Amino acid sequence: MNDQATWLAANDSFLATALADLRARLQRAAQQHDAPAAPPPPVPTAAVAAVEAPAVSKSSWFGRVFGGTHPRAALTAAELDAIRPPAPRAIDAAPPDAAATPAGTPAADANSHAPALEILAERLGLSPFERDLLLLCVGMELDTRFPALCAQAQHDPARPYPTFALAFAVLDAPNWDALSPGRPLRYWRLLEIHQPGAQPLVGAALAADERVVNFIKGLNYLDDRLVPLLTALPAAALPASQQALAEQVIDSLRHAPPGEAVPVTQLLGSDSVSKQAIAQTVAAAFGVQAYRLPAELLPGAAGEQETLLRLWQRESRLLPLALYLDASGVERTDAAAMLVRRFIANADGLRFVDAREPWADPAIPALGIDVAKPTAIEQRTLWQRLLGDAAGTQPQHLAGHFDFNLGRIEQIARGALAATAHEPAALAQTLWQNALAHTRPALDQLAQRIEPKAGWDDLKLPDSEKQLLHRIADQVARRGTVYDDWGFRARMNRGLSISALFAGESGTGKTMAAEVLAGELGLSLYRIDLSAVVSKYIGETEKNLRKLFDAAEDGGAILFFDEADALFGKRSEVKDSHDRYANIEVNYLLQRLESFRGLAILATNMKGALDGAFLRRLRFVVNFPFPGPAERRAIWASVFPPQATVGALDLARLARFALTGGSIQGIALNAAFMAAQAGVEIGMPVVLEAVRGEYLKLDRPVNEADFSPPESAGGRS
Repeated sequence: MNDQATWLAANDSFLATALADLRARLQRAAQQHDAPAAPPPPVPTAAVAAVEAPAVSKSSWFGRVFGGTHPRAALTAAELDAIRPPAPRAIDAAPPDAAATPAGTPAADANSHAPALEILAERLGLSPFERDLLLLCVGMELDTRFPALCAQAQHDPARPYPTFALAFAVLDAPNWDALSPGRPLRYWRLLEIHQPGAQPLVGAALAADERVVNFIKGLNYLDDRLVPLLTALPAAALPASQQALAEQVIDSLRHAPPGEAVPVTQLLGSDSVSKQAIAQTVAAAFGVQAYRLPAELLPGAAGEQETLLRLWQRESRLLPLALYLDASGVERTDAAAMLVRRFIANADGLRFVDAREPWADPAIPALGIDVAKPTAIEQRTLWQRLLGDAAGTQPQHLAGHFDFNLGRIEQIARGALAATAHEPAALAQTLWQNALAHTRPALDQLAQRIEPKAGWDDLKLPDSEKQLLHRIADQVARRGTVYDDWGFRARMNRGLSISALFAGESGTGKTMAAEVLAGELGLSLYRIDLSAVVSKYIGETEKNLRKLFDAAEDGGAILFFDEADALFGKRSEVKDSHDRYANIEVNYLLQRLESFRGLAILATNMKGALDGAFLRRLRFVVNFPFPGPAERRAIWASVFPPQATVGALDLARLARFALTGGSIQGIALNAAFMAAQAGVEIGMPVVLEAVRGEYLKLDRPVNEADFSPPESAGGRS
């Protein structure tokens, strides 16, 4: 028989003897009809019944979750001393004082062999009378003879249940203080009190909480009321950079000043997956399991939150667990922030808070740790290990363009290997497409995805501007080599982002150039919808931009800010609060652009309206000039698809019209519809008519001689 089975047998024997003693007491009370129950003879009470338990240390097994798939050992004595929680706190009631437990309560330290009832009494601070009263209620669940005995002892067939009055009559050392809301029976919700109408408290029906009944029986598992709210964090292997952070937290907690509250560990940053892995690693070092509680599930009503808090406090004493409160989606100024602070301040034991930024609260001792994703070198190493000999240059390529945590890398790599098991040549393409697919969901909700269709030949720009665009593509493609292999990332804290300004009139090819870069690099292109980002409410624009940049941090995307002057305008003199917050938004954008790992492109037709600080921080500025006759002729020559039925066009004449590439594209489309409606080919007459319409749309003067039909057909040249 193993230790667990041996202890369970001894615990059952203890309960059988203790319940037999209680039955005897109830029977004696039932036999006394004429006078109040006299104090019973000195028969051993349930709490101190002499039951010989085998020499099995409870710390060797009790506190594990039986019936689960992950049994967890309880804390050792040294670990308990290191992270022992402060005395339980409540909002509306003074907490029970565990130190005030009567001397008759057997100690339940790591070296004792006490049954479950004794362990519960020690951990929750029950007096002998409170402990025996709890067992009286537990007897109703474990022994079918108890209801009738309770009714007989109270001389009332309508009361087949325990009451405080019955406990005062049959148990030793009764204490009226046990009824206080601040004492353990009610503070820890160990008993359910059914008190209909104006019935006195001493006559109210009592019932033991189901979780407590199972604990005393020897079954220790998470309370069913908490199961829908909590998720156990899985164990995960940490890379060296994150393992160092975990060891830093462990060391800080082990050396916390004795007698003071255990500091709350604030895990800061945007990568919740890495923060959860670090939290579970720290929790495992102290022999406990971390459970995630999303801040969104915290009840708003004070009474409901107090109930949840009490349940958690109780579980933190009955199980080896730690709290991981996920507040990553809560802003410090949100109404939910107050709920988070209130809950974390009153929760006990080892606590972690997943937050974007530090939550300063002088009343809550805190330890702040900045958590980043694995370094590019660590990501490359994992890609190499997972892909093996088939990796080729993919580890460097993927680590240079994407910023994934270890779990995401493993998921993508294993999925690609399984999908290409019979076609190894497709591994590289499958890996890249899978990586892009994992970055899309978050960005698709915040920006408009543009499918790149243009190529280098479609750009009709001067050679100097084309060379700048090639340099941008080269730097994005080779940033892994320069930043990581050549050590620039380790030497520089700022200036590692790649950002470019595309300046020029509308229709000069700025969006097309962004498409060309996205197609060349194989990255997703997202146009930022300013209407969904800019808000008239103070602080909302900054919040929206934070979500956008956070979603893009995984890489694999180019952010294209069209009409950027509306968002990146010059900072103004502060005359009121709106000016101050507008400047804060600009400052925030400056910081995020510098730290953004991907390529950010700002497009504007008002370069002079941009803040000078932006221009200094931009690595590239590409000017898109108004196309000259040669560029316009080249645009006209390629604007119609090969499948279109196009007649003879006088390209030289068309090139004389001062139009941008965007206008020419619109004219070509309108001419095609006109020709299709008339059932003719796309020739000079319909093209000139479309040009005339474009001039009218742009409010330009129309010289009818310029749009007269040609006397003789010219050819494409």
